[in-house]
Amino acid sequence: MTPPQTNLLWCVTPMPQTAPNKNSFLSVMQRIRVPAGFILGPLMILSAKPTWSSIGVGGVTACIGLAIRAWASGHLRKNERLAITGPYAYTRNPLYLGTLVMGAGIAICAGTLWFAVLFVSLYLIVYISVMIAEAGTMRELFPESYEEYRRHVPLLFPRLTPWRGGAFVAFGESSPASQEGGFDLSRYLRHREYRAAIGLAVVVTLLVMKLVLLGLKK
Repeated sequence: MTPPQTNLLWCVTPMPQTAPNKNSFLSVMQRIRVPAGFILGPLMILSAKPTWSSIGVGGVTACIGLAIRAWASGHLRKNERLAITGPYAYTRNPLYLGTLVMGAGIAICAGTLWFAVLFVSLYLIVYISVMIAEAGTMRELFPESYEEYRRHVPLLFPRLTPWRGGAFVAFGESSPASQEGGFDLSRYLRHREYRAAIGLAVVVTLLVMKLVLLGLKK
């Protein structure tokens, strides 16, 4: 798997190039995710009515999402090994989860409730379909291990405790999953996840500028 690339619209563009899906609905969802983002981005900036409170609360929320994405990217090995460590022990798609939280945070920053509802609704409709399609690719790459992983770890919203690769692990003991290695900064840099932080900074800066300009007009 490749991590999504930063985009100011959905906050990210798609994950990897996946094999064409025979399901027409899933195929359509895979195709419209990027164009939809190019529509939502300008719409958010134009309709935004930010306040200092909305930017503060939304900024903190967005940073949490950004941290989830950063954590996930440091555990991801593209098509080499099924990622089950770090945030992948809680959800099969922590990058998408992080994007959802970050995007919701940006929507809160914008200060328009209807846009926040629109973003979350469209994101779930489009990206859950994408995740289902990408799960098929994972089954092809890791036929046995992915099936066990899928049975224990939810698609998007995380479980409360980390999955330990099917083995019970007492407190203080290491598991087979943990022995695969922890967060790797080189992977974070190789996946260029820092671009998500740059994108977030740009969006927040634009919203702050709009807030200041709106204040000057009063």
